[in-house]
Parts: sequence; C-alpha cells; structure tokens
Amino acid sequence: MPCTPHEHLCSRRAWLGATAAASFAASLGPFGAHAVAEQAQRKSKQVLFIWIDGGMSQLESWDPKPHTRFGGPLRAIPTSVPGIHFSELVPRTAKLMEHLAVVRSLCTKDNSHSAGVARIQRGDPKNRGVTYPYFGSAVAKLLGPGESGLPPYIWIKPGSGGFIHQDAGLLGPKNGALAFGDGQPPENLLRPDTIAETYDAERQELRALLNQRYASQHRPTASEANSYVYDMAHALMKRQDLFDATRLDPRDVERYGSHDLGRHMLQARNMLEAGVTFVKVNSYGWDTHHDNFNAHMSLMPKFDQAFAAIIEDLAARSMLDNVLVIALSEFGRTPRINGAAGRDHWPEAWSAIMAGAGLRKGLVVGKTNDEGTFVDSEPFDIGHMFHTWFTALGIDPHKTEYNNHGQPLPIAHDNCRAVEELLA
Repeated sequence: MPCTPHEHLCSRRAWLGATAAASFAASLGPFGAHAVAEQAQRKSKQVLFIWIDGGMSQLESWDPKPHTRFGGPLRAIPTSVPGIHFSELVPRTAKLMEHLAVVRSLCTKDNSHSAGVARIQRGDPKNRGVTYPYFGSAVAKLLGPGESGLPPYIWIKPGSGGFIHQDAGLLGPKNGALAFGDGQPPENLLRPDTIAETYDAERQELRALLNQRYASQHRPTASEANSYVYDMAHALMKRQDLFDATRLDPRDVERYGSHDLGRHMLQARNMLEAGVTFVKVNSYGWDTHHDNFNAHMSLMPKFDQAFAAIIEDLAARSMLDNVLVIALSEFGRTPRINGAAGRDHWPEAWSAIMAGAGLRKGLVVGKTNDEGTFVDSEPFDIGHMFHTWFTALGIDPHKTEYNNHGQPLPIAHDNCRAVEELLA
C-alpha cells in the first residue's frame, strides 16, 4: 500500500523511536509493571542446562548400588562430602560434591523418548490444550536477555543448528532457541565487505520500520520472531570472539576435553561469562540398551571431565551464586540388566544433579531402595523440579503466570511444589 502524504512529515528516526517505545510498553502486558520491576532485580540469574539425551544410568553415576543383584560390576567411591558416594566413573565430580545437590528420587511417567524428552523439558503441566514452552524458552521469557544484548536462549549441540522456534510453545516463536550446530555460528553471519556499515545500519532501520508497520495491522507474532532473528544476528556479529577457537586457553581445552561435550561445555562457559541467560548443552548417545557398562565406561569419563571443569570454573569465578546448573535426561535406566547386557528405560526411580543459584550445597535429597528398583522416600515428578528451579531463580511459580491470549496459565504444574530441602 503506498504511503500517504502526511506520513512524509515524520522522519524515519522519529517514527522508529515512537513506535519502539510503544512496542516496549505493549510488551509488558503478560506480566505487568510489578513483574517487570522484579525481573530487573533478577537479571543476573542464568542457567546452564545439560541435556543427556537418551537416558544416563543413575546406577553408573549418582546412585550406585554395588554388590547388589542389579548393581553391575562398577564400584562406588566416596565424594568430598562424608557419607555420599558416586560411581567410580565420576571421580572428578565426586571431589566437587560440596558444590552440588543430587536428587535420587525422581519418579516420572513416560518411558519413551518421544514423550519423555518433551515432558521433562516442559515440566509436564496439566493438559490445557496448549503447548507449554521448554524450560529454556520459559526462562528466556521470564528473565529476559539481561544487559548482554545476546540471545537469551542459546543451545549448543552436535549436528545442525538454526532457530528452533518449536521450543517456545505458547510463548510464540520469538522465544525459541538459537542453536549453534557443533558450536558454530549461523552461516553467513558476517556483513559482506561490499556493504558499508552505515548503509547496513540504514537498511536495518528501514526493515524495522516496515516490520512495525506490518505488525500494527496484523497479529505481531510472526513479525516479532522475524525481527528478533535479525536483531540477534547483529548482536552476534559483534561477538565473533565467542566462536573463535584460537582465543581459547590451551589449558582450558585440555581440562574440558577435546571431545564434543568438552568443547561445547567450554563454549557454554564463555557464553555464560558473556551474559547469556540460558545455555543448553546436549550430549547424545546415552540410550544403552546394549552393552550398558562398556558404553558408560566410555561416556561417563567425558561427562565427568567436562562437568567437573565447568563447576570448578564457575565456582572460581564466583558465578555459582548466579548460575543454576542442571544435568539430567528424559529418564533413568532399568536396574534389571537385559539379555544384551544393557539397561532399558526406567522413569520410576532415577537421579538428577544440580548446583548453583538458589540451591543448598553438598546434599542428596531422596533415596531409592537397596536394589535401586523404586523410590524409597517421597517421589518427585518433573513438576516438582520446575517449581524448585523457578524458585531458585527468584521466580515465584505460584504468582507468575503466562498470558495465552488473555488466558492466564500457571508456569509450573499446580499440583506440585518446590522441593524445599534443595532450596537455600
């Protein structure tokens, strides 16, 4: 549609300033001014979410049962906290137990990957006919990007990358994950030499103007996501150092490990130091239906090396007070060993390990029975963990709601509660 003569009376810069202010005011709708003030106080909180895809065995990690019918051939070793033992496959992490918190009484429902992955990362809210966001999208929305100007939800993973809008669910595609495949930045991120910086800035202003004009006449969801991708690309253009492996200290590379998980965890540390609100790191290949013990003897030392290194660094940099660290899978593995010397899917009794912001240190919450077959204390579903994590981050899950086109929705399962024993 051609513009009318009176539109030329307003400069592009003035128009952009006015509409940006109006857009910001409108964006406060879902939470209100009081929540925004609280959000400003929470802006320093961050999350490192380590997703162990396929199902880490609790028996070969945080809840060993040596010398029992299902315990397997591996030993348990003492940690730095008297009375707490881990599998012998995690000696470095065991030395850092004074910084950690372990839950051994997770009892969830889904034993399939297709259901479990989404259920665990969404917190399994009640079915209200909408798709809830993954934890990363929820935290990115509720805490915002902070002062870094970088994308609030970054996902570092093997394989391909891209913008993963599906994680955002009802929050809209803008709150999806920006995934760095193999830790690499998006393709064609740098500005071509043929385009001058000033000209590029003017193009971005014009793009913003057109997007805002379009959004004023349509539902803004799609245009917001489109604008967000451009804005985040510009922010990343200024931080190419986050992807420059030549700038890494060789001693750090050796400590974290040259394997995928080590490289990606080191990059995650740098992202957290740069101010990214939520960083997810994926590790694949943990579905050990066959040869479980040899598989974990290969997988666990890599995890132990990278996990211990980042806990050491966050502690040394005084970042653990502000960074919540979570490592878990979609379920654990069966105590019973199958005919292929493997362990199958087991959501009935499994473990997660955590550290950092808002959590007590050096403790284990919950227990399983002597053979590890079932929980022998109060069981906790993933909804309990979401209440706990939100509370640890300074977000009240009982007072904070999502706004789904006017429909208020709880951010965590309303029949669950925070695990008070974990909270500082």
